[in-house]
Amino acid sequence: MNSETLSDGIAEVNRAGHNSKHFLIFAFFFSIFVNLLMLAGPFFMLQVYDRVLGSRSEETLVALLILVVVLYGLMWLLDFARARLVARYGARLQSDLDDRVFRAQLETRNGDTRPENISATRDLEAIQGLYASPAFLALMDTPFTPIFMGAIFVFHPLLGSFALLGGGALIFLTSLNQFLTSKRVAQAQQSSEQAHRFAENARRASELIRSQGMLGSVTERWMAHRESALRQTMTAVDWTSIFSTFTKALRLTLQSLILALGAWLVLRGELTAGAMIAASILMGRALAPIEQVLGRWPQVARARQGRKSLQSFLSQMPISVERTRLPRPEGRLEAKGVTVTAGPGRQPLLYNVSFTLAPGEALGVIGRSGSGKTTIAKLILGLVQPNVGEVRLGGALLQHYPPDDLGQFIGYLPQEPMLISGTIAENIARMSQQPDSKLVVAAAKKAKAHNLILNLPDGYQTRVEDNTIALSGGQRQRIALARALYGDPAVLVLDEPNSALDMEGTEALNAAVRTMKSELRSVIIMTHRPMAISECDQLMVVETGRKKAHGPRDDILKSMMRNSVDIKKSLSRTGTSG
Repeated sequence: MNSETLSDGIAEVNRAGHNSKHFLIFAFFFSIFVNLLMLAGPFFMLQVYDRVLGSRSEETLVALLILVVVLYGLMWLLDFARARLVARYGARLQSDLDDRVFRAQLETRNGDTRPENISATRDLEAIQGLYASPAFLALMDTPFTPIFMGAIFVFHPLLGSFALLGGGALIFLTSLNQFLTSKRVAQAQQSSEQAHRFAENARRASELIRSQGMLGSVTERWMAHRESALRQTMTAVDWTSIFSTFTKALRLTLQSLILALGAWLVLRGELTAGAMIAASILMGRALAPIEQVLGRWPQVARARQGRKSLQSFLSQMPISVERTRLPRPEGRLEAKGVTVTAGPGRQPLLYNVSFTLAPGEALGVIGRSGSGKTTIAKLILGLVQPNVGEVRLGGALLQHYPPDDLGQFIGYLPQEPMLISGTIAENIARMSQQPDSKLVVAAAKKAKAHNLILNLPDGYQTRVEDNTIALSGGQRQRIALARALYGDPAVLVLDEPNSALDMEGTEALNAAVRTMKSELRSVIIMTHRPMAISECDQLMVVETGRKKAHGPRDDILKSMMRNSVDIKKSLSRTGTSG
């Protein structure tokens, strides 16, 4: 990734934060007064030791006590306000990027499992979590450390110099901690993410794992991932703990040393007892933010790494250009000289493929597994962009349609129909927030799935949670077919549509194809099953991504039968001569 591309992602994240920067501005403004009010305690102590005890005035003690309680009450209100402001800044940042990140994750290509592509939402949550935690408030308090150091100088230059050296030591430890632990923390997070991905994949394939006796071996692999992640996490925790615990001990030691130094100055008559106590308290307050940041360093490091990963991810997925909405197209589909490659130097997935599908026609694409049928389906859906050539729907290039509009104009039934968490009606309505009941029922009836759905426990309101409802493969496929037919699409793309259908389901599929053709919609079917091409007008044979034959269905079938007979005769003669 070049620096210019990365800068786009950095700018996008910064722009989202810029929209709510007033929250941080007000929070920092309140931090000024919060930290100034922190001085109330040491100066109260100074006055009690130097004035109250000396004058033995109860009135002065009461007045000072009331004043310090009021100041602490004001400090609490301001501290509470800035905590709310900072938390809301993080929430607004997440809210502004949630839509963008979620859409970008859905737009990643299948198989793109780079960590930043999979964990983008968790990265965003880590950034938001930092703003909602005390760690960020400690970071905001850190710049005020010199103020407390300066206040110690007021009491005595020697005390101020000692405090400055102590603060410098803690800042050095903070820098050393970042240098030594940041890489370890990042490795631990990456290992943990790999374990999560493996567990998610295993959960999705749970039935296969149990049925094939793979439970033990898969569990061992998962445990290996977990142990590696846990080992690296413990290593990172050990290193960060070294610094956080040492910093705490060092801060307490410095407080005791400055108290001892102050006592020595008191004995020499260069300092009062009240100033001695106040200097010790100020020292602790000056070093507290640094200690808090070190104590929560894993959270800070996770947020920093998350921000970098999120910027990298958004840089790879530029914002789609908003396109002019085109009118609903007719069912004319054209592919001209399309070539699709998987990468430089690799064999093309498709090479110079052309076809035309008129409204009211059905095209069957047949070939062996891996011949390029699914790539053609993804090409028509706009999921794959051709390296050479073009695909047009209703005369317009596919990329000229807004993505959501294109999805409404093309119905799609994939090889493995997935149902998304929601009701059956919402699934058929393509997860619309307000499903059109008439269109839902009409699509279900067209797919011959209406009676099937009525027999479910709650009919169209039966919920599908995480694709775990007890539906057979054929039932899921017919519901997915209804989803493909929802909204009266101009083109219907069926990828191995009857792989899980029984005879009744196949007849329902063929009836749906006939209905689409009668309504002057076009249909394209990817299959290697004869039953699926009974309604096709044209056939196209593909092999290793190349078009081997294309023409009327009956002509192609006769040609394939002649070739099969010729091959058998050739093999027979070869066997006889042998």
